[in-house]
Amino acid sequence: MKVNNQHYRTIYFDNGKVRTINQNALPFEFKWFISNSYKETCKAIQTMIVRGAGAIGAAAGYAMAQAACEAPADNYYHFLEMARYNIENTRPTARNLFFSTEKVFNEALKGKLYAIAEAERLADENSEEGRLIGEYGNNLIKDRMNIETHCNAGWLAFVDYGSALAPIYNAWDKDKKIFVYVDETRPRLQGGRLTAWELFNQGIPHAILPDNAGASLMAQGKIDMIIVGADRIAANGDVANKIGTLEKAITANYYNIPFYVAAPCSTIDFNTKTGKDIIIEQRDADEVKSLNGIDQKGNLHTVTVNNPLSDCINPAFDITPAKLITSIITNKGIVDPNENSIISLFQ
Repeated sequence: MKVNNQHYRTIYFDNGKVRTINQNALPFEFKWFISNSYKETCKAIQTMIVRGAGAIGAAAGYAMAQAACEAPADNYYHFLEMARYNIENTRPTARNLFFSTEKVFNEALKGKLYAIAEAERLADENSEEGRLIGEYGNNLIKDRMNIETHCNAGWLAFVDYGSALAPIYNAWDKDKKIFVYVDETRPRLQGGRLTAWELFNQGIPHAILPDNAGASLMAQGKIDMIIVGADRIAANGDVANKIGTLEKAITANYYNIPFYVAAPCSTIDFNTKTGKDIIIEQRDADEVKSLNGIDQKGNLHTVTVNNPLSDCINPAFDITPAKLITSIITNKGIVDPNENSIISLFQ
């Protein structure tokens, strides 16, 4: 997608280094983070310098390729195994991380050039998946629709195009007049900071919405559809996505508003039978207690916004049952959220 009319990918491999847009700096500053080793790329994943299911998957694949480049000849296999363990333990919920790590690890057993080629192939595939999700999802969007999103599942969360935002970009490019309500998405505000930044750069009309205002707008008939992304989809169609997604799905169901999940097929995990089997990442309490932002002079500060002596609960994701999901938009088409329909994507 574009920033100041110039096309960028979120992440790419450059002579053993991984260059990724530093998402923690947005929207205040557009800059790149350079990882010189697989461990630095792991840190970028852990600290959410790179985040979003697709981008995490690409980063994990690149990290595994870096490990293949770093591994000593006399201890090659053991080094790769340890690297795989470290990469897979950066964040536990996103399926694409494990998918890419396994793919590149298997190729790395043949040699580092195979690992690099596979990591690059997966990144290209992720970009193409986003493009196809956009084309399929656009068919669901009618002219003059008001669309609500949650968290960020745009091109920053992928190598390019995105998942939940891809249909929106496609619809806008086809001259559909749409308006996007952007959930701010506490506690890290990925919606208000990243999705809103993306939409602004694309020139798409939008407004940032406090997380607790969605139901009010739905009750007023101001929301025509909701599109969200996914970090893992269980075999039965249950979806793990950013915390707060479940609340949106319940409210949308009450008001008979279509609720769509957009994700590539690589996000589907047939080894996870239901949402109850998905590990939910628990993040640091400081994310709830504090926020960072800029002052009038443009200086970045972190401030405490809640009682510093209170305990905080900070689950990164929740589980939306398949029965609350209208359809899943994938790179292979749009399907009902049930096991037989999902299986059909791979036949």
